[in-house]
Amino acid sequence: MPLPRLSSPTPRLLLRALALALAPPRRPSSPPLPIGFASPRLAVRAAAPAPLRAVLSADQRDLGMEAGEQGRPLRVGIVCGGPSAERGVSLNSARSVLDHIQGQDLVVSCYYIDSGMNAFAISPAQLYSNTPSDFDFKLESLAQGFHSLSDFAEHLATNVDIAFPVIHGKFGEDGGIQELLEKAKVPFVGTPSKECQHAFDKHSASLELDKQGFLTVPNLLVEKDKLATSELEAWFQTVNLSKEKGKVIVKPARAGSSIGVVVAYGVNDAAQKAEEIISEGIDDKVIIEVFLEGGTEFTAIVVDVGIANNSEPVVLLPTEVELQPSSSSDTKEDTIFNYRRKYLPTRQVVYHTPPRFPAEVIDCIRKGISLLFRRLGLHDFARIDGWFLPSVSSLPSAENSEKFGNTKYGTVLFTDINLISGMEQTSFLFQQASAVGFSHSRILRTVIQHACSRFPSLVPCNNAWTALSRKLQSSKQAEAIHKGTSKQKVFVIFGGDTSERQVSLMSGTNVWLNLQGFDDLDVTPCLLAPANGYFSSHDQDFSAISREVWTLPYSLVLRHTTEEVYAACVEASEPERVEITSRLREQVMNELGPALSKHDWFAGFDIAYEEPVKYSLQQWINHVKESGAVVFIAVHGGIGEDGTIQTLLESAGVPYTGPGPIASRTCMNKVATSLAVDHLTSYGVRTIPKDVRATEEVLKYSLVDIWNGLIAKLQTETVCVKPAHDGCSTGVARLCCPKDLEVYTNALRSKYQRLPANCLYRAHGVIEMPVPPPESLIFEPFIETDEIIISNKLENGSARHLVWKGENDWLEITVGVVGKRGKMHSLNPSITVKESGDILSLEEKFQGGTGINLTPPPPTIMSEDALQRCKRSIEIMANSLGLEGFSRIDAFVNVRSGEVLLIEVNTVPGMTPSTVLIHQALAEEPPVYPHKFFRTLLDLAFERTK
Repeated sequence: MPLPRLSSPTPRLLLRALALALAPPRRPSSPPLPIGFASPRLAVRAAAPAPLRAVLSADQRDLGMEAGEQGRPLRVGIVCGGPSAERGVSLNSARSVLDHIQGQDLVVSCYYIDSGMNAFAISPAQLYSNTPSDFDFKLESLAQGFHSLSDFAEHLATNVDIAFPVIHGKFGEDGGIQELLEKAKVPFVGTPSKECQHAFDKHSASLELDKQGFLTVPNLLVEKDKLATSELEAWFQTVNLSKEKGKVIVKPARAGSSIGVVVAYGVNDAAQKAEEIISEGIDDKVIIEVFLEGGTEFTAIVVDVGIANNSEPVVLLPTEVELQPSSSSDTKEDTIFNYRRKYLPTRQVVYHTPPRFPAEVIDCIRKGISLLFRRLGLHDFARIDGWFLPSVSSLPSAENSEKFGNTKYGTVLFTDINLISGMEQTSFLFQQASAVGFSHSRILRTVIQHACSRFPSLVPCNNAWTALSRKLQSSKQAEAIHKGTSKQKVFVIFGGDTSERQVSLMSGTNVWLNLQGFDDLDVTPCLLAPANGYFSSHDQDFSAISREVWTLPYSLVLRHTTEEVYAACVEASEPERVEITSRLREQVMNELGPALSKHDWFAGFDIAYEEPVKYSLQQWINHVKESGAVVFIAVHGGIGEDGTIQTLLESAGVPYTGPGPIASRTCMNKVATSLAVDHLTSYGVRTIPKDVRATEEVLKYSLVDIWNGLIAKLQTETVCVKPAHDGCSTGVARLCCPKDLEVYTNALRSKYQRLPANCLYRAHGVIEMPVPPPESLIFEPFIETDEIIISNKLENGSARHLVWKGENDWLEITVGVVGKRGKMHSLNPSITVKESGDILSLEEKFQGGTGINLTPPPPTIMSEDALQRCKRSIEIMANSLGLEGFSRIDAFVNVRSGEVLLIEVNTVPGMTPSTVLIHQALAEEPPVYPHKFFRTLLDLAFERTK
């Protein structure tokens, strides 16, 4: 059947736009402004910044959006960053907010406060950085700085209608930014400063909860230089804990995201860990509290739907946090919901929305949080965490039966109040909101509009925004009717059963959310699951065609892991669980609907409840073909990257993204990839020597003999080991001695999910391991690269700077290639900076808030000539391998000559919100934003079939 053409814009126009966007940047007529790079020591002061002003797009001006006319866009200022260790999470949240609220009816300005409490106006592109360290050292020259926070607040007062603080932790949730905005009379989203101060401090919040009649967790406050062991011993005795082994939680009184939260055993251990938190500068106040043995943690989002300042909080569907039993390789800290568990999607934690608690307990949780919201004076929205202790558990403070939290099934306690909930794409806010009918955009806009309604001065602005929004919506509907065009169907497939499946979920979710913003696309997310499900043994001998594929409704995609998505699909066919969820959803929506309908600005719920649909892989392909759809492949590793899915789709005549079967199969095999480009030495392309061994052989024979053989053959002192058919840093480690090889092979033999940090000779972070173990391993010489140091401290009054000693000519890079087969274009490479250890960790590659990428390479590290030679070599390599659509190439580059030493090629590269592909597209001139980037990749899939 002929392939349908996209209605608007056409693939050819998009490709023309991409050609312009991806063209090499023009050389400026005058030297570019230096940006603080140092080699080996160079720092520059910022030039005087130009004044800022709000600018409307041409489309907005055409629609009559100037102030005072029938409708104009609302001006929202997103403020992120901050001095706490959570500023990386803040950046992720701000990026997500930007993605889902911006439009012709809403103008967004972005602002960043660095660790030194300096405020800057930044470009939206900087929000897509992996971590603030990507751009902190450039701020003085690439961003608009303010002389003081007061100047910053004055700027907001005249340039935005309302501020949206998205700063987590210190200065964001402790009342700091709120007090600054209040003094400047800047309307803002969220709770006032005084109420923030009381709610954010865990100790003062606990005292207030107790005063308000809520059960609380027994705790003790420890302050800097005031820790008395005798007082701690007395407290242990009071709460009936053993002074030697009593289990407690030690955590900062004023920090979020579980930063600094640890488990301690006994008085001495608790005192030592409290002192460590204080000495590390996390906080000078520490809470020691009873570990709630046998309890289950929960969290719930609450939104205010009242009129003006008359609070009417509604609690959404709470989420149960189930911690998985620790494997024998895990440490004690894995018994708590720590930072890693919160933000890196692994099977260490499972979320259940709604919780698997008795109905009376869930009602108690929702009622209690609603009461807390009112009594603590919170505004607009918040997230409140707590614990449910079944009746078999004991709690010393539960003796008072009159306090709120006692049920016949057990005890409910509230422990943490989050004034600015995390807003990453799959955060609790969006998980719980989507379960009751809100899309990302609708819940965020509801929160913003409710905040506007609390400020009398903003009512005209809010009314104008509402009028404009309706006008634009009517215009779109009229245009669609006039054209009479149907939407182009797109299926985004992710998941699989490889160790990369969680990154695949992040990639697929990000692609789906970005593409569904296009009015002419109908995008369906799909989960690829093993034939026997995730909960059976991993059998590698099944037929690919017997795999299951589930088409997913909106709310089922926003889960922590592929296992959770799969479990939700299975649950959808379990009558008892479906009945409970449906009842709770209806209950919440019946509370939300009547209250929100009183507001003129509420546009209604926009997520309908749907059930997932299961297909075999072959049935799914037939369904895709019948729909005339295009497939966006986001399955990392396995059949998603080895050519299997590509072959099946190609046989059915279904267009898909990325390289074809032959190139995919070649690049999946790292040895075959090296052989395929071995003839390109004269073009500046080299490969790393390899020794491939069956895992069974390595586990069977003498490790000392194997080590000595590797050292002799590879002519190296240290070895890099990696699975032969895997990627994303899974199972990649640096081995320095036979003992390291023993630790690594023991992990494979025992099927450990991860290697703990620093268990090898050289310091390193946690290493995620492939489960089941790979059939074969590759051993390579470890390539020594130059160390790059990002300094965010001012040195002798100079600007922040980057230090590169230049002792070695080699650096590690990763670079995206985009285009048609034989005409692949290299984006600007990114230099990867490892924060710990010698191997880039899974988090540093794909988890927002970690890892540092320098995009493009600083000119003081790599000259323009070397950069262009490098890009040409990358393009020659890509074309030689037959790549098309898009791929990512990891390599080492000689910064003097531009010569490239290939590491691997990823034909289905990571597409997470903070992936380097996005950084590189944004570094082009003009910048290509994520939604346009993914749309271009989609249209390249159509172009290949013509």
